[in-house]
Amino acid sequence: MFWICKDKKIEYGKKILIMGIVNVTPDSFSDGGDHYSVNDAVECATELERDGADIIDIGGQSTRPGHTPVSDIQEWQRIEPVLSALKGRLNIPVSVDTYYPYVAQRALEAGADIINDVSGVVSPEMAEVVKGCGAGWIIMHNGPASPEDVKEFFENSIKECERLGVDKSSICLDMGIGIGFGKDYDENMTLLTNVCEYKINGYPLLLGTSRKSVIGAGSNQDNPKERIYGNIAADTAAIFGGVDIIRVHDVKNEKQGILMAQNMKGYVRL
Repeated sequence: MFWICKDKKIEYGKKILIMGIVNVTPDSFSDGGDHYSVNDAVECATELERDGADIIDIGGQSTRPGHTPVSDIQEWQRIEPVLSALKGRLNIPVSVDTYYPYVAQRALEAGADIINDVSGVVSPEMAEVVKGCGAGWIIMHNGPASPEDVKEFFENSIKECERLGVDKSSICLDMGIGIGFGKDYDENMTLLTNVCEYKINGYPLLLGTSRKSVIGAGSNQDNPKERIYGNIAADTAAIFGGVDIIRVHDVKNEKQGILMAQNMKGYVRL
């Protein structure tokens, strides 16, 4: 199975894909300011690729609870220099984390392959951008959720994309784990432990729990940068449930857990 992202055909289903995070922000909850300069962001991206990332995801705006939104112009001013500096330096697809059609259009023209859209809305404007560039589109559920809500959102989003003429092979789905995306601890844990209920055949499913508060609460770890082991446990449950892509900060260490979970899954007796 392939996820089509411009001229990239990303195979999924055979192995778990790892998306490495590069936050070009001063205020992200766990790494705000760590890669705010262009040089630091480029160094982070290239290191993540060396460590085994299959995709790099660049974000110019924090989505932590209580964050201060930035305009589309401000977001693009943060992302553009990093995209420019990375041209020709990566051998893997690049995703840009944005819900602004303006930023998406500019980013795809500048070399990005995927739009990671956390808005929770299938907007006609973003659909036109994605469709016009043939880009990959990650569509995320955003808001409080029962298991039925997430499945229904995925099904309705697929129908809306079809109505808007978006190629189904360009779509990836994301449950939207996190307090910043409107879900409390119980809702997040329910989603994490029942991934198989939200998996829709023919669409890659992405999981993004890296360093989030649900991991901190579940593993009794206050420091976001020390939540690696809790994350590996969550990744394992999600992999057994059928997730295809895992979005992480710490590729080097979490890759071990992801590989082990993938290999164990192959030995499960159904």
